[in-house]
Amino acid sequence: METLISNFTKQVGQSLEISTNSWLSPVKRKIKSVVITGMGTAGIGGNIVSEAIASEAKYPIIINKDYSIPNFVTKNTLVIVCSYSGNTEETLVALNEAILKGCVIVCITSGGKMEELALKKGIDVILLPKVMPSRSSISYSIIQLLFILNFYSVISANYKISVLQAIKTIDSEEQNIMNEAKEAASFLFNKLPIIYTVTGMASVALRFCQQLNENSKTLCWYNVFPELNHNELQGWDQKNNNFALIIFRSEHDYPRTSKRIDISTEIIDDLDASIKEVYAKGNSPLERMLYLIHWGDWASFYLAELKGIDSKDIRLISYLKWELSKVKDTLLLK
Repeated sequence: METLISNFTKQVGQSLEISTNSWLSPVKRKIKSVVITGMGTAGIGGNIVSEAIASEAKYPIIINKDYSIPNFVTKNTLVIVCSYSGNTEETLVALNEAILKGCVIVCITSGGKMEELALKKGIDVILLPKVMPSRSSISYSIIQLLFILNFYSVISANYKISVLQAIKTIDSEEQNIMNEAKEAASFLFNKLPIIYTVTGMASVALRFCQQLNENSKTLCWYNVFPELNHNELQGWDQKNNNFALIIFRSEHDYPRTSKRIDISTEIIDDLDASIKEVYAKGNSPLERMLYLIHWGDWASFYLAELKGIDSKDIRLISYLKWELSKVKDTLLLK
């Protein structure tokens, strides 16, 4: 896991090369909406991209994490189907439904049943290198999604500039990122992590929670400003030494939201709660997201080290999949 995390920017660069060498089928029909469907890392890639391009995207983008796809989907919907293994059952069922609706479909996978079905049905597929575990494939997912959205004119090609700049920033800050992440791991040790950030960065907080779940075997939750000021803030009314609050911030945060964070931290600090602020670096939302994703991956790894557990172990998830494999689902057999 340590090697996989340290190779993050190399994977980002490799993913750019994959997209450059990929071929997609042009379509004459007009794209009017986008659905990105996937689970786990494949799904969070969709969340991250949709937030990163929210100010630019020309059409609505829905993130789908279920067996079915939204009813509004038509032949004018671009459905991007993501499954790193190619065998994620929820995503395979959603793919079958998209095929029946005649959507414009692109698959992102490393193989499995998804690749087989895509080849059989003549569906475009972008193949990713096989990296274990799948949660280390986040950079591949993000870049391919951006490439597809640019190809179908949902966004411009400017994302490449942000990606290349993110690589430079992360590489130059790598040691600082690692040091700060290690401090954060000590801060979170034997605590229940709570992750706060601003609207538009919720996917990064969610990604960090997922990494804490899988790498560190730790339960946690997240929320966003300013929404949490209208409800969750009141939950801090009582002192509780079991919590450790991390707040993802940026110098680019909306001024009123930034002021809300300042006031909220004063309130929470008065209750003797543990608070740590992490500032993202980068000039674009995508740059800052990639920076914090990498920071969070390191923090979750270091926390696993402190707890003396194997960050790669996901036996509970594997057990669930094994038990489900014993139950036949006719929707997966199409």
